[in-house]
Amino acid sequence: MSKTAAPRKTHRVGIIMNGVTGRMGTNQHLIRSILAIQKQGGVTCADGDKIYPEPVLVGRNIDKLHDLAIANGVDKSCCTTDEDAALADPKNMIYFDAQTTGRRADAVKKAIAAGKHVYCEKPTATTTKGAYELYKIAKDAGVKQGVVQDKLFLPGLVKLKQLIDGGFFGEILSVKGDFGYWVFTGLTPVAPQRPSWNYRKEDDGGIIVDMLCHWRYVIHNLFGPIKSLTCLGATHIKERVDESGQKYKCTADDASYATFELESGVIVNFVSSWTTRPRRDDLLTIQVDGTQGSAVATLRDCVIQHESSTPRPIWNPDVPATIDHYATWSKMPDYQVCDNAFKVQWEMFLRHVIKDEPWKYDLLEGAKGVQLTELGLQSWAERRWVDVPEL
Repeated sequence: MSKTAAPRKTHRVGIIMNGVTGRMGTNQHLIRSILAIQKQGGVTCADGDKIYPEPVLVGRNIDKLHDLAIANGVDKSCCTTDEDAALADPKNMIYFDAQTTGRRADAVKKAIAAGKHVYCEKPTATTTKGAYELYKIAKDAGVKQGVVQDKLFLPGLVKLKQLIDGGFFGEILSVKGDFGYWVFTGLTPVAPQRPSWNYRKEDDGGIIVDMLCHWRYVIHNLFGPIKSLTCLGATHIKERVDESGQKYKCTADDASYATFELESGVIVNFVSSWTTRPRRDDLLTIQVDGTQGSAVATLRDCVIQHESSTPRPIWNPDVPATIDHYATWSKMPDYQVCDNAFKVQWEMFLRHVIKDEPWKYDLLEGAKGVQLTELGLQSWAERRWVDVPEL
């Protein structure tokens, strides 16, 4: 007699989502991750079980929360300004934080004390000491913990990782990253597309704080550990207009020019800017040059040039260029369908919490990102190279 298969189990997981009325929290975490997972019926596990997330929207303004819920088909009863009550509810297993950086550490500590698994945006704290303390508190409490490292799951970077793992480059020599776009100041009729706190140091703003923690996990996971760095920041635009239409002084950096020396000897250069008008394939491009080939990855695509198809330019500024350098590259095929990068990592974390699947993007990784940010600011202030110690 054949055995009847055990019925598939659905694990309903309450997720306290704090700070999701902001741009990233709303779009990438609530709509494109958690609600998208709901629409697909949950996360499917290797044993056939399902994990179904149930968000609880927490914030300081109930009207904003209700508007967000109504706009996205979430029951208004899932909104609250009572964070303590949400933390006390045993149905809520996970605490997620997408608040501004200055509010994050205390909120995460509170969630850990309540026995919740924690997942949060980066930077995880305003200082390396504070970020490392979060990791230690979570580890000692025995809760599962993670930090968003979304760019690793972008289709273009997934393709780049395939090339690295397959030995396409031969010996990797250097990496050039170019990120950014023009953020309107509000001094013209075009509305700014970033919040004003990004440009105020006193509110934990600045592109070094915002982006170097990204470049840390991208560089480390794709190319290896960072040995040392030099970083120059700049506040190119001195005055902008805030959300209320008032002019304000910009006190934080809006551009960063950083060079990293890896333990392997590879040199990585990253330019990050909110004051540039891109003339490149995407808002982020990463070029990798190696002895046997080169590649340029964007958010979604990757183009390659093998040694065998590399043209032989001759420098002669007195005659028109004869080589179309764009035409000598080939686009990588889409070998796999890549879902939203934030959603992919959310699914991984949910399987880690419920099924104990492997997970390496913990709060220690978040602390290392904050460390690189602080070292970048130190390098700028002291105008010198600084080493990156083991954390």
